[in-house]
Amino acid sequence: MNQGEENPRTVTLAMTGGSGAQYGLRLLECLLAAKCQVYLLLSTAAEVVINTETTLALPSGLEAQQAFFEKAYRAEPGQLTMFARDDWFSPVASGSSSPASMVICPASGGTLSSIACGASNNLIERAADVALKERRQLIAVPRETPYSAIHLENMLTLTRLGAVILPASPGFYHRPESIESLIDFIVARILDQLGIRQDMMPRWGEDELPLS
Repeated sequence: MNQGEENPRTVTLAMTGGSGAQYGLRLLECLLAAKCQVYLLLSTAAEVVINTETTLALPSGLEAQQAFFEKAYRAEPGQLTMFARDDWFSPVASGSSSPASMVICPASGGTLSSIACGASNNLIERAADVALKERRQLIAVPRETPYSAIHLENMLTLTRLGAVILPASPGFYHRPESIESLIDFIVARILDQLGIRQDMMPRWGEDELPLS
């Protein structure tokens, strides 16, 4: 991505109730650092998971949450916008103005199911439905394990519809020494899919990897 672009890249980032809030939060931090415009959508369960799995004390209310994330990740004025779960007038709800890319990280099994059947019961599901119908980029990052046949069938359906399923399954060939390194492995792969430059993790063959 060229950070000097007059119209910066816009990405919709949705976080749902699957465990692995750290992946979504780190991705948010990296997207903002890359000067992307970010539309952030949080499910009710995602708020619970953030407060459970991390040391963050997420406030209540959309405006307070947006201010919280802007300060935590040093967003520029107007760079981050959050939308309510029933804001059907938001840009992500319509194919005429939704971004070219959407990432659901983490993606719960229930969210994958709803998207696969076109339920559109909330803004996250509707935004994903728009991405699919408009043939735009949709990346889903499930963390559930093990997968049931239902999970696998839903992921196969979404793959056939053009989505990318990128499980939160970090590699170990880079010899991670911290949880943060494992998180960065997945976030780097997401950024690669988005075509956003990242230097957190070398692509295979680019740099010498500690295999010996």
